[in-house]
Amino acid sequence: MTHLIWDWNGTLFDDLDIVVESVNVSLARLGAGPIDAAVYRALYQRPMEPFYEAMLGRSVAAEEMAVIDDDFHRSYHTLLNRARLTEDAAAAVRLAAVRGATQSVLSLWWEDRLVESLQHFGLDRYMVAVAGRRTEPGLTKAEPLALHLRQLDEILPGVAGISVVMVGDVTDDAGAARSCGVGCVLYDGGSLERSALEGEGVPVADTLVDAVEKALAFGEPSRMG
Repeated sequence: MTHLIWDWNGTLFDDLDIVVESVNVSLARLGAGPIDAAVYRALYQRPMEPFYEAMLGRSVAAEEMAVIDDDFHRSYHTLLNRARLTEDAAAAVRLAAVRGATQSVLSLWWEDRLVESLQHFGLDRYMVAVAGRRTEPGLTKAEPLALHLRQLDEILPGVAGISVVMVGDVTDDAGAARSCGVGCVLYDGGSLERSALEGEGVPVADTLVDAVEKALAFGEPSRMG
């Protein structure tokens, strides 16, 4: 048996255009010029501070980062209705279900909006759990993933003995998976260039359906519990 942990932004949800536009809103307040999607994909990283520092060419204080975060999310939520599911997201989720995998979503986006979006697109019925941001964001996804795995341990009987695989679109997803002892497949269609994804030493998929096939092929038990 396999359990898939889906990332949302940039993976199931194709929001790159509105993300770049919202980053530009944050940059404009700081007096910096706009970037395009190619620059975003070349520079993107977590934590977010070094990402903005790379664009600005200077350090960013914690207080300034809080303003950046507020500006970004205010713009992002205004533009949200322009974004859609990744082209084969629904097909990939259905395929995983047909193949007997259980599924959940783990995101650093606000949990209430995450739940609403999953319901809006009709994907909530496939997920045994949905975990998003409830308080101030952490530096990486490692700690939220560890918490999510403990949540799954309570929901899924015998989860410690099944193959758990995260499907995401950035190197932080792979790093979080490694830190928690679970598998990872990275999707080449989100926030980072393929060369960066391939440097993580995990399978890289061209489509989400391909990501499901690669995740189901893992077959190695996780180290949960």
